[in-house]
Amino acid sequence: MRYLLHMLAVNLRREMQYRLSFFLSVLSQAVMTLGDLMAILLLLERFRSLGRWEGAEILFFFGAMQLSFALAQTFGRGVEEFSGRVREGSFDTLLVRPRSLFVQTMLMEADPRRIINGAIGITALAVASGRLGLHWTGGRVLQLSFSVLSAFSLILGLFTLEASISFFTVDSIEMVNVLTYGGKQACSYPVDIYPSMIRTLFTGIPLALCLHQPISMILGKPIYSSSMPLTLLCLLAGPAFLALMQLAWRAGVRHYRSTGT
Repeated sequence: MRYLLHMLAVNLRREMQYRLSFFLSVLSQAVMTLGDLMAILLLLERFRSLGRWEGAEILFFFGAMQLSFALAQTFGRGVEEFSGRVREGSFDTLLVRPRSLFVQTMLMEADPRRIINGAIGITALAVASGRLGLHWTGGRVLQLSFSVLSAFSLILGLFTLEASISFFTVDSIEMVNVLTYGGKQACSYPVDIYPSMIRTLFTGIPLALCLHQPISMILGKPIYSSSMPLTLLCLLAGPAFLALMQLAWRAGVRHYRSTGT
């Protein structure tokens, strides 16, 4: 954690050398995220509800998804953009440093500009919670926190999958973006509003399991089951997927051949 916070502070100081550029980048991130939020609000203005979900409940899902994705992009940007290091040969510099290769890769490009997206997600959660009149017990706070962390782990795992493939292809595979950015858009809404094929896809990733099942339990409308043991098991889906992708990462590191610079 000390290394993580250190690298985030270093990158923030670097970005602040060009303050106008930094603030314009933050503004652009905020505009894009608020655009997604506006699309949901306009949809709900027209239809009031989607399936069995009211507007404030959908806003709650949106906030949780935005917060999870913002954390992944803030602390995992280096993994997301890793193919550039392989292509340029700059991954070589990390091999001689006495730190975990994955941690170095994850934090070298820690992006403080993405924090604004997380702030918008937290605001959406707070507004939705107020409208729903949710009573926040310690258990609910922990459930929401672990749900967001589980989704963060899963998104980071998807970034790791793309990075691992680039060891072999020396470039990124755009198809993975269908699961990352496509998953972000799709899972900003409750997964049970979609046809069965899409529900199966995002349950198998398993983004809907680690985020939607615990949140639906908080809202009192469980999507898959009202069983708490199942919900706790779903919270392990994200970390389990990230651990599995670590095996792919290590296989990629063993295969790595420098492209030179």
